[in-house]
Amino acid sequence: MDTLRFHFTSPPWLATSQFRLAYKRLLLPIVMISLIISDTTRAVTVNTLSDAFWAVSSYVALTLAIYHYLALLFSKQNRLVDLYRGSRGHQVLFAALLGALPGCGGAIIVTTQFVTGRVGFGAMVAVLTSTMGDAAFLLLASQPSVGVAVVGVGVLVGCLSGWLVNCIHDDSFLRPLVISDSNHLGCNRESSTGIEQKMINLQGAFWKWLLAPAAIIALLGSFQVDINPLLSLPNMTIEWIGSILIIVSMLLWSLTKEINDYESTVTEDTKQISSHPIQKAAQDTNFVTAWVIVAFLLFELVTFFGQIDLAATFSDWGVWMPLVGLAIGMLPGCGPQILVTSLYISGAAPLSAQLANAISNDGDALFPAIALAPKAALVATLYSALPALIVGYSFYFLCEV
Repeated sequence: MDTLRFHFTSPPWLATSQFRLAYKRLLLPIVMISLIISDTTRAVTVNTLSDAFWAVSSYVALTLAIYHYLALLFSKQNRLVDLYRGSRGHQVLFAALLGALPGCGGAIIVTTQFVTGRVGFGAMVAVLTSTMGDAAFLLLASQPSVGVAVVGVGVLVGCLSGWLVNCIHDDSFLRPLVISDSNHLGCNRESSTGIEQKMINLQGAFWKWLLAPAAIIALLGSFQVDINPLLSLPNMTIEWIGSILIIVSMLLWSLTKEINDYESTVTEDTKQISSHPIQKAAQDTNFVTAWVIVAFLLFELVTFFGQIDLAATFSDWGVWMPLVGLAIGMLPGCGPQILVTSLYISGAAPLSAQLANAISNDGDALFPAIALAPKAALVATLYSALPALIVGYSFYFLCEV
């Protein structure tokens, strides 16, 4: 009987396959493909995905590429990190400026250095108040003037909050007694598996070759130039190309990281310090794009099937919208904040909600803060919520009512 016994052993390729339940990101490209296959949703999906690629992803990729090249240039001198340790007031100022840098890097530097005793609690409040995380990339790329204004308000409010906190608390307020090694908690904190690294490399190659042409097409589109007749292409050609490219980019993105918990879902992908700037830009671009797609598709499909004007619906919420933006901003991670910014860009959320969210959101920096100094993280988050409430409702009553 032993010779008839059947033993099932997973083949090696399946044991290391990206197509496991842990890779839940695959649901996004699967849903996108399904919506395009369906006759009912094909038109609205193609137009939505095309807009997401040409009008958002292309600009975000260009902005991120410039940002990472500049970061590479200035990282050799790291003078800001040294200067903000000079005095309590300088700490707050430079912490707010570091928080204003798009992405998680500046905020995580200050947060982890608070834990190690290099900066005070006021600096931590300042950086969590001023940071927008990856949502800043999206806002700056889509609406540069508004993005600069929102970031500027964040820096101003972050400085005022930090200086006020310095008057109330000493530098070691709620700092844990046991100092952990926090160097591994930054953006560049872990390596990838072999298969994941191949997908990461393909993401870089994808944007390396598409960055220039995509940026040109996006720029022409911003000037209301119809690309199809300009290039003598059949109707809807550029829309289909954009849809196919964004699906390819999401397939590559979905195979680069396992999703095990909330943090792994809403935080940006880890990047190696030695990675090429284009590679880093590609990883950030695809993360931002994924959340933009979720917001755009949700907006368009609800409008399409429910015949609901979300912009008008949210306008009925009126006075509650800044509070909604603030509440979502208190969630850790960049993903929920990108959703709010996407809704603002699409016209569904007012600027008051965007301001409240930008000031209250702490991005990925809240995760190391929670891990290393949970009490300080909670109090700092509450402190950043107070100015968010004031600024959001001040703008609402002054400019939107």
